[in-house]
Amino acid sequence: MSPSSAPFELTQGSTALLISMPHVGTRLPADQAARMTPEAAALTDTDWHIDQLYGFASAIGASVLKAQYSRYVIDLNRPPSGESLYPGQTTTGLCPTETFRGEPLYLPGCAPDASEIAHRRSRYWQPYHDALAAELTRLRQQHGQVLLWDAHSIASVLPRLFEGKLPDLNFGTADGSSCAQPVLDVALAQVQAVDWSRVVNGRFKGGYITRHYGQPASGVHAIQLELCQCLYMDEAAPFAYQPARADRLQTDLQHMLLAALGALPGAASSEN
Repeated sequence: MSPSSAPFELTQGSTALLISMPHVGTRLPADQAARMTPEAAALTDTDWHIDQLYGFASAIGASVLKAQYSRYVIDLNRPPSGESLYPGQTTTGLCPTETFRGEPLYLPGCAPDASEIAHRRSRYWQPYHDALAAELTRLRQQHGQVLLWDAHSIASVLPRLFEGKLPDLNFGTADGSSCAQPVLDVALAQVQAVDWSRVVNGRFKGGYITRHYGQPASGVHAIQLELCQCLYMDEAAPFAYQPARADRLQTDLQHMLLAALGALPGAASSEN
C-alpha cells in the first residue's frame, strides 16, 4: 500500500496521550466519487481543520492518528456491525447514504451494497482501528495509563440531528464509563472562556472509539470532545479557518490535554 493510499497517518509521540481524528479525512476513492452526488463531493460533514486546531500536539509529545479518507467512505467512529449508537435518534451509519442534513450521498441505485460495505470495512475501518489499538498498547507498556482523546467538530446548528444550537463544547465519556472522573474534572477546569457553553454526556456521549477503547480499569481513559465549528472556522463553504477564533480555543485545548494527562493515575511517577 503506497503512502498516498494509506487509510491513516500515525505520528508517534513520547507522552501517554493519543489524539484520534477519525473524521478529518477528505479523500474519496475515484470509483466511489463517480457514483456520488454533488453534495457528497462538498464533504460538508468533515471535521474541518481539526488537525490544524490540534497543531500543538507534537510540541506536547502526543501521538496523533488521523484518518485520510472521508467519513462518507466509511465512518471510523461507528461499530463494525453498523448498529446505532443512539437508538431512536437520527444519526448516520457505518457507510452513510445521507448527509447530516438528509441529502443523498449517492446517485439513484448507486449506494453501497453489503459486499461493498464489507470491503470498505476491511480496507479502511480495520486498519485505522488496528493502528489505534497498537498505539494504545505501546503507550500503556511505556506509561501504564493512557489518555485517548477523540477529537471532533460539527456544525453548531443541524435541525435533523438536534434541536436549536449545540453547546460549544460537548464532552463524552459514555456516561462516565470510559474515563476516571478526576481526569475529566481537571480537563473541564481548564475551560477559561466563560462565554462558551458546555455539556458532559449530552447529545454526544462518545462514539464507538470512546465506548470501545475507554477502559479505565485497564489503563485507558477515553474522552470525546465534539466542538462547535463556529468556535474556530466558518460553518459555510468554503469552511475557512479563522485564526483569531482558533487561537483562543487552542489555548484552552492545550491546557485541557496537559491537565488531563497529568491527572492520570500514577502520572507523576510515570514521568520519572
